[in-house]
Amino acid sequence: MSLDTRLLELLVCPVTKGPLEYDRDKQELRSRSARLAYPIRDGIPVLLESEARTLSDEELER
Repeated sequence: MSLDTRLLELLVCPVTKGPLEYDRDKQELRSRSARLAYPIRDGIPVLLESEARTLSDEELER
């Protein structure tokens, strides 16, 4: 399942209000500034800080 690019342009990180990057392989949206990755479940982004995982330094370097 793919995330609509128009939708991605509208979505921002709920913590920093900064841009999100789409990771197709892991099905998540990443916020570099917040160091968080938000899951996409059944094609729906779950933009809750409590559902996000913390990005490692290695992931941020990519």
